[in-house]
Amino acid sequence: MSRHLPPTADNALASQLELAFEDNRLAAQLYGDFDQNLALIEQRLAVSATPRGNHVLLKGAASKVDQARRVLESLYAGLEEGRAIDIADVDAVIRMIETEDSQLTLPTLERKGKVRMAQIATRKSTIVARTPAQDAYMRAMERSELVFGTGPAGTGKTYLAVAHAASLLERGDINRIILSRPAVEAGERLGFLPGDMKEKVDPYLRPLYDALYDMMKPENVERCITSGIIEVAPLAFMRGRTLSNAVVILDEAQNTTSMQMKMFLTRLGENSKMIVTGDPTQVDLPRGEKSGLVEAVSLLDGVEGVHVSRFGDKDVVRHALVGRIVRAYEADTARRLAQKDGDKEGLARTLGIAPRS
Repeated sequence: MSRHLPPTADNALASQLELAFEDNRLAAQLYGDFDQNLALIEQRLAVSATPRGNHVLLKGAASKVDQARRVLESLYAGLEEGRAIDIADVDAVIRMIETEDSQLTLPTLERKGKVRMAQIATRKSTIVARTPAQDAYMRAMERSELVFGTGPAGTGKTYLAVAHAASLLERGDINRIILSRPAVEAGERLGFLPGDMKEKVDPYLRPLYDALYDMMKPENVERCITSGIIEVAPLAFMRGRTLSNAVVILDEAQNTTSMQMKMFLTRLGENSKMIVTGDPTQVDLPRGEKSGLVEAVSLLDGVEGVHVSRFGDKDVVRHALVGRIVRAYEADTARRLAQKDGDKEGLARTLGIAPRS
């Protein structure tokens, strides 16, 4: 329930709105510990949010008050559905509302209505999109056979890809999950590393395993790995295979060569999906070697069945400092890579920036 109050005498352009929430217990969860959720809304939207029991009085510019209303109503709706919320969820809904008002078209946003963010659910966990780019990425994975996720660290590209694969496996839509990643960073050939094949590539695939354990019970993950339902395969071992009834994830794809990327993409079989993730600004290939990810995105963007999701520093969902670090490095790294790869136009399209003249 909400009711508008007359403008304040000192600012006729200001707006006041009183919101009422039926459940006092849920209202307390909505406000957060020491009203920290309301404090974040005040800081981000430049409004005043004063709690009075199960009522909240909003004051500020009319457009900002309306945004604050939609944030609070969307969060409260989630609480009514049994979902817990934390400060990151509040930040996510604020981002979605601000994006909606900046005219970005997303299938999940209802104009001036409740925010309907994409979700990935397994028996162990449910993940809700925290940025508009994550929202579009999660929905693209549902409807496209090949999805590229490009952008800086901390945006959830790999984590969401693994979560999506785990959900499809639990639903019985696929029979296998195949995880792959080029072993470039260590500077060693796999044959020189100790152990069997799984032990050789485990250090490179740790982020994928972490996501699997978040989405599935540890004993289920181990059983699936032992039985081959979850397969760890170095990129070099993909040649000659046809991957059917599976979700195939290629992580750190910026470190593939053009030939490796072409080989990988042509492994796609019936009832399969491929999700390719990487950061075009973090290429570790030898000087003069073109990144297969940069080339593939440039060539395939717009092809039917292919979706490219581009993440930026605003989509970083780790510590806020990570986003600032990304912004500090991004421009200089983009120029360096453009010269290194000799593909200024392709890199610019991948990063979603205008090419330099």
